[in-house]
Amino acid sequence: MTAMHASGKSDEGVVPMTHRRPAGRGTGEGRPETSGNPEELPQAKTQSLESLVSGTNWIREAARKDKGVRFTNLMHHLSRVSLEESYRCLKRDAAPGVDSVTWHEYGEELSPRITELHRRVQGGEYRAQPSKRAWIAKANGDMRPLGIAALEDKIVQRAMVDVLNAIYEEDFVNFSYGFRPGRSQHKALDALWVGITQRKVSWIVDADIRSFFDTIDHGWLMKFVEYRVADQRILGLLRQWLRAGVSENGRWTGTTVGTPQGAVISPLLANIYLHYVLDLWVNCWRSRGDTGETIIVRYADDFVVGFQNKCDAERFLHDLRERLAQHRLDLHPDKTRLIEFGRYAIANRTKRGDGKPETFNFLGFTHQCAKRRSDGGFTVIRASMAKRMGATLKRIGQSLMKHRSLPLPEQGKRVGAIVRGWLNYHAVPGNSMAIRSFRDRVIEAWRRALRRRSQTADRGTTWEVMRKLAKRFIPPATILHPYPNQRLRVPA
Repeated sequence: MTAMHASGKSDEGVVPMTHRRPAGRGTGEGRPETSGNPEELPQAKTQSLESLVSGTNWIREAARKDKGVRFTNLMHHLSRVSLEESYRCLKRDAAPGVDSVTWHEYGEELSPRITELHRRVQGGEYRAQPSKRAWIAKANGDMRPLGIAALEDKIVQRAMVDVLNAIYEEDFVNFSYGFRPGRSQHKALDALWVGITQRKVSWIVDADIRSFFDTIDHGWLMKFVEYRVADQRILGLLRQWLRAGVSENGRWTGTTVGTPQGAVISPLLANIYLHYVLDLWVNCWRSRGDTGETIIVRYADDFVVGFQNKCDAERFLHDLRERLAQHRLDLHPDKTRLIEFGRYAIANRTKRGDGKPETFNFLGFTHQCAKRRSDGGFTVIRASMAKRMGATLKRIGQSLMKHRSLPLPEQGKRVGAIVRGWLNYHAVPGNSMAIRSFRDRVIEAWRRALRRRSQTADRGTTWEVMRKLAKRFIPPATILHPYPNQRLRVPA
């Protein structure tokens, strides 16, 4: 395996002219000084941004050309300019970490703070802070732990993600959709719909890795990263974030496994882990030549695998458990299922007297076998998961009660934004009943809140009044997404 510097110089001494970095002032390390130094003139910022893009483009090209190359000199891409761009890409209203610093507070003296952060990162003085533990409620009533990173940790992690994405976007497989540039949950949903409806799929493995983010093995993760990254300073930063631990109520707890859910770097690290543990293995498994058709769609740690033959599905499940166990992971026994699902499932189960085909959940939708009204052909209906929709409506109702004293126009804007955001995700073909029900129940919850504003003043909030308010403030329940086969071909 050839080691290569990100500047274009390999360990074999070959320097492609098209990849040579621009000449610049020396730093004593044999390469130009990192762009974005504080003494640079203002007009240099545009040139620095162009240099930043050029540098990551070169990394991407080198990674594409040689799948075995290891990058030994990536650290200088964490430049002052990249750190500032990273800051501007963060969520502005995110909760602060253990440093108690918000995005807006940090930006009040942005230039000197970024300059100082860059000095510490490049000088080896930067130290990761523990993540602040927070808990959020899940739809089933359980609590999910989140780790809120300190602001400067978020900045450095975001810049690191840009550098590493240039490498791994050339490696990741087509059926991986989670937390990747240009990909989304809807593209994953579309890929699954097209795969099931247009391929020979009769059986589905609905898999769930138990506590995946909390059980990622640090040793295996660093081995996987080192297949591509040989820059010890980059690897050192990754180890810092993994070992920084969590702080809850002022008490620090160390971490020896897992990555904090909520950290900027965690989704990429999770994708790297599953790329080597699952994705490459699946490609080898289904290319052996002794199996029927197989499809797979993965979004982060949530994945669905479709099979033509039941025996292949059963063998896959057995082999998958062994594969995951080798890397300190296991399938959740209650959430991993093998079900009959596909174009022949309705007819076959009717013949056997087994009733309707079972359903499965993926990315917030319950997938159901169905027949098209137009010609009776097979299709897959995707309906919003009832439990999640109910939990969302409960939170909306509580929020409406809490803010029921606000002026009506302000309430209307809040309710409209909530419904619009929900529809933007859930308004897919075949889900008309759910989105109409959601809108109606939000209007009903709003009416209840308004009628509680006082003992008598708002008892006259009739349904006629509510229909006028809804027409003014709440978007209609209409389908917003095209059919999957209109924007996506059959996935690889």
